[in-house]
Amino acid sequence: MLKNRGFYRGVNLGGWLSQCDYSRERLDGFVTEADFEKIAGWKLDHVRIPIDYNVLENEDGSYNEEGFGRIEKAIRLAKKYGLNVVVDLHKTAGFSFDFGEQESGFFENEALQERFYRLWEELAKRFGRWSDMVAFELLNEVTEQRFIDDWNRISQECIRRIRKYAPDTLILVGSYWNNSPEAVKDLAEPYDDKVVYNFHCYAPLEFTHQGAHWTREIDQNARYGFEDLDITPEMFEKVFAGALDRAKSVGAELYCGEYGVIDIARAEDTVKWYKCINSVFEKYGISRAAWSYKEMDFGISDSHMDNVRDELVRYL
Repeated sequence: MLKNRGFYRGVNLGGWLSQCDYSRERLDGFVTEADFEKIAGWKLDHVRIPIDYNVLENEDGSYNEEGFGRIEKAIRLAKKYGLNVVVDLHKTAGFSFDFGEQESGFFENEALQERFYRLWEELAKRFGRWSDMVAFELLNEVTEQRFIDDWNRISQECIRRIRKYAPDTLILVGSYWNNSPEAVKDLAEPYDDKVVYNFHCYAPLEFTHQGAHWTREIDQNARYGFEDLDITPEMFEKVFAGALDRAKSVGAELYCGEYGVIDIARAEDTVKWYKCINSVFEKYGISRAAWSYKEMDFGISDSHMDNVRDELVRYL
């Protein structure tokens, strides 16, 4: 379904409408038409666009027409270059995967949940008509396992409301531990046959996040080459096994919404990692979007990848 509908090989436009300073310069200039043209030239079929709620909502909860206009402009540019779009709500009022954002309370607060539902209803009203080329991702990276029961309830209710306005739109739902593939097993059964299970993969973290200042799970001073760790197709198969089993048992498809390697790693080793994970994606027909097109410490289009990019994009 995903491959046939043009959501098989994609890239994230991270840092454009999310995880940024929200300045007009950033929102208007970080990604331009030339970038959509370049991505299409890489023979990819879609882009995933992370969007923070405050791009779409004002402080009082009313809607920001400029923000919605930016999404529509992005969809029209994508269409011009034969690309599809995943609209990803990267942060909602009361929750962010990034603890530094100071967003909290979403999973316990009915008012914040209602605000989330209304925002998705608004997105569905405006963009449900693009169901042939636009998919919705409800929320990026639920963090703690303790949220899963509430998240299953919230996501099911949100889909029910979306379906009033967007009955045919693909909807992506991820699980806890930041969309861990191991956590897919605890997601509710799909609301309908147009719901896709979503996960992220940065395994092994010691390689893909070496030197990352924002994570405390690894030694930030350690550096690794590709051959220094046991990175094999068999490793990725083990990482994906639970998600594959759960998806098969409920008749759902899988989508890897983020995967990539930090720019501290050697570019040649980054290509080896992409080639390795790609072999498993292809074996199981898993759709995906690499993180990330530009900057954000993972930029595929950045200068450090110049000598290997032509090879790398073959494995996206």
